Amino acid sequence: MKKLLYLKDHELKQYIEKIFMGYRETVSDAKKVLDKYSIGVAHNKVIHLISLYEGITISELLKKLKVTKQSLNRVLKDLIKLKAINYKKDGKDTRIKHVYLTENGIKLFDEIFSSQKKRLYKAFLNSDSNEVVSFDNVLKKIINEKF
Repeated sequence: MKKLLYLKDHELKQYIEKIFMGYRETVSDAKKVLDKYSIGVAHNKVIHLISLYEGITISELLKKLKVTKQSLNRVLKDLIKLKAINYKKDGKDTRIKHVYLTENGIKLFDEIFSSQKKRLYKAFLNSDSNEVVSFDNVLKKIINEKF
């Protein structure tokens, strides 16, 4: 691992605080919508992933969220009650379920996303292209994603 001599512990702590605060603010933007439907952040994460990966399997959701089956099941049951998602069995292996947003789910996602994207747009509009690319690259490295 490269030594980052220019970054001291107190600076790293400040970056971690900024990550916490950025997450808090982004989630709080969606909180009014989530409260309206009596759902929480876990539901938001699931809806967001299903919107990104249409037809995602339960197994893939578990891997991406790093939660237990029991925890995911509770969230999925709530979303079914809201008529926000539905399942389709895999054509080759009927044990595999694919999850999709319904029309209600798409509307719910759009409502949540529109409240969150305002903050991101504003931040990106007030940044130059190099800052946006660097930010994306650093985020990917934080979450250990290849780019």
